[in-house]
Amino acid sequence: MPRVASVPHARQADVAAILAVVAITRARVPLMSATAECGFPSPADDYLDRPLDFNELLIDNAPATYAVRVSGDSMTGIGIFPGDIAVINRAKRAVDRSIVIAVVDGEFTLKRYRKRGSRAWLQAENPAYKDLEILEDMTFEVWGVVTRSIRIDL
Repeated sequence: MPRVASVPHARQADVAAILAVVAITRARVPLMSATAECGFPSPADDYLDRPLDFNELLIDNAPATYAVRVSGDSMTGIGIFPGDIAVINRAKRAVDRSIVIAVVDGEFTLKRYRKRGSRAWLQAENPAYKDLEILEDMTFEVWGVVTRSIRIDL
């Protein structure tokens, strides 16, 4: 197995910034019970459902949650694009096929974690990138599992 070490000053690879997630206030917005057709709008005042709290929607485990701003295009095949914010739960255990943020030899990266027997590798979701096999002489640490992805700009 590769060496696992804490990397306090890791360089960026596919991660532009690590963002603290702090719920300062709870903001609830109305959730419509009707679906939104991509066509002619209709009045929907009669279709209000319960208020929607984005803290509840995005955060499973607040003490173990942080966010990163994504850079690079290695995960576009699953809809994670540069500038998106990935919500990370550091308490979740990475299993085969999890999307993780990891540190490999001092560099952050966001990839799909793959594991078969004693072999482990990180897989991009863009065919332009090769798999990164985790070898014995590498320093490797998973810093959390991606639980949500937020796109700010459309």
